[in-house]
Amino acid sequence: MRHIYFMSTDGAKPSAEEWAAEPSDVLAVLSADMTVSVWTGAAERLWGYTADQVLHSPAGGLLVPGTPEIAGVLAGSPWSGRVRIRRRDGHEATVDLRVTPLSTDGGVGWLVWGPNTFGRPSLDPAAVDALFHHSPISLAIWDRGLRCVWFNDSVHNRDIYHSEPELGGHVTDMVRARHPEFLERAMERVFRNGLPLLGHELWPVKDQAPDRYYRVALIRLDGADGRPLGVCSAAVEADAGRESGRLRLLNEAKSRIGTDLDPLVTSQRLAETAVPDLADYVTIDLVQAVPMDKEPLRRLRSTDTSIPGFYRAGTASIHDDLRESLWARGTPVYVPPASPFTTVLKERRSHFEPVLDTSPGTWLDDDSDRARVIHLTGMHSLMIVPLQARGAMLGIAVLVRSQNPVPFSRADLALAEELAARAALIIDNALRYTRGRTAALAIQRDLMPHRLSGGNTVEVATRYLPADTQGGVGGDWFDVIQLSDARVALVVGDVVGHGVKAAVTMGRLRATIRAFSKVALPPDELLRLMDELAVDVARERSDEGTSTVPAFNATCLYGVYDPQSQRCTMASAGHPPPAIIFPDGSVEFVEVPPGAPIGVGLGSYESTEVELPDSSVIGLYSDGLIEGDHDIDRGLQRLRTALTGPVSSLDDLCTSVLDTLAPDGPADDDIALLLARTRSAADP
Repeated sequence: MRHIYFMSTDGAKPSAEEWAAEPSDVLAVLSADMTVSVWTGAAERLWGYTADQVLHSPAGGLLVPGTPEIAGVLAGSPWSGRVRIRRRDGHEATVDLRVTPLSTDGGVGWLVWGPNTFGRPSLDPAAVDALFHHSPISLAIWDRGLRCVWFNDSVHNRDIYHSEPELGGHVTDMVRARHPEFLERAMERVFRNGLPLLGHELWPVKDQAPDRYYRVALIRLDGADGRPLGVCSAAVEADAGRESGRLRLLNEAKSRIGTDLDPLVTSQRLAETAVPDLADYVTIDLVQAVPMDKEPLRRLRSTDTSIPGFYRAGTASIHDDLRESLWARGTPVYVPPASPFTTVLKERRSHFEPVLDTSPGTWLDDDSDRARVIHLTGMHSLMIVPLQARGAMLGIAVLVRSQNPVPFSRADLALAEELAARAALIIDNALRYTRGRTAALAIQRDLMPHRLSGGNTVEVATRYLPADTQGGVGGDWFDVIQLSDARVALVVGDVVGHGVKAAVTMGRLRATIRAFSKVALPPDELLRLMDELAVDVARERSDEGTSTVPAFNATCLYGVYDPQSQRCTMASAGHPPPAIIFPDGSVEFVEVPPGAPIGVGLGSYESTEVELPDSSVIGLYSDGLIEGDHDIDRGLQRLRTALTGPVSSLDDLCTSVLDTLAPDGPADDDIALLLARTRSAADP
């Protein structure tokens, strides 16, 4: 690639006065040894020679020898005047030529300007000088390695570049802005795919220009053979006032909206984000009942002038008393059957009314309450924007100006629609999550034991806390099963995953374990059969009859306490160790051999037997209790501390343990806790 930098031999760039002001064509570029290195179409039309015929040939062969002006041209100093040239057809002609110095990657060279050969508008050197040296646009060219090979004077006047930029510097060294690596990645992408990138935002470092930013256009430069040679960047200062406010509002929306999978919370944050920068009053009204236990809109009573169109999910105002709002959050919103609200819902297009029409004959004739509020609060400009995502209409966002005297503009509408589009996706995700989590909780509540009793063998207390994660409720469970001979089985387990599938799998496991326990199987044998069952289910679901993918995966601890011998036999399928609180208040974790989780298909488990004096407490729990700080050893130590000491009420102990290990509720996983205090066979 030949890099050409327009500058004279002393490093200064030639001015428009050094170049002739008359329109002319660039004819050729001469190397330092006065041989032709570039030959343009204009030169071919003037002389008749093709580029192949003159490239790398002495420039003197193109002139008629013996004329006094030739010495000035061949001397290589800046020069303009008339010379005699020799064309390919043998004829001679007198033309005006100008020679100006330039610097190339091969050293000093010369640029030859000549007459306009077709009489068409041509490149004026003064215009070129204005573009290169006096343009408000900062232009730079970067080679394949993103090293700067040319820039114009405007670069020196922009606070996104270093004060003394140097040719050959890499883009991350030349650019003095926040996150220059983002610009580097954008350039690499443009260089790879050839698609121009317009509107890349570049912000100066905060201490340099905290309220100013630039829009940068990136264009790939391709050679005549189509091979990419580099990238050209053009940076221009944007409207720092309005544009920075718009970007700030969008950035605030990104940070505030979508951090909580609750439709009501997300809607409220959207409303609060738009007030007061965009609107004085905003409501977010959804067509679906939120929360899920609300009465469906279609079941609510309508009148001739009012129908239940939405549920209010969010509202914000410049007035703390929300004087504009007729409906509270969580309540149904009534609208006239023919109104902008229903039109937006039906046509899925925004309603834009920069000057709100409150004159007689409008839809407000059928909505006296809204008309009254509009007049009392001075509402004068209205936008109603649809909230839609994945092809579904979720509701509307209503934006109003009252105290701000400036009517909404089309730019305001575009901004509101962009905010609504972003929020609608989050609200849709929140609605889907709410529906899934509600269903999973309902299933889990139905499948979990409603009343646990250890009879005369053990006294029990339990706690279950579902985690409020994106995946929804998990598959943790516990159980107490009365067996023959006053024995009792204690179970705790955790199905891998969240949601409805995990809850259903938990129910199946609990029911199966209850069935197997009635056969009086030892704990290790029972877990082995459960593992085989999981493998069989996986094979049944496979088309070929064999499968390496488990149908489900679950950890489980199964123990059987015998009051006659005062011993408890336990086996573990990858579950955390049980805790034993002895009558003297000391706490030990039973070292049960940790077999593979149910569903892996290894089917190898060992039982451990521990002697329990009367009034000992067995503590079974899921891993969500001890993984709050992501360190199991530390979690076990904290659990030991919470359990150590005399035990009076098991219910109080459950509360104390949860307050100590999970004061803010579960972090990322459900928590199941089962405490069982032993009684000897002699106890009543």
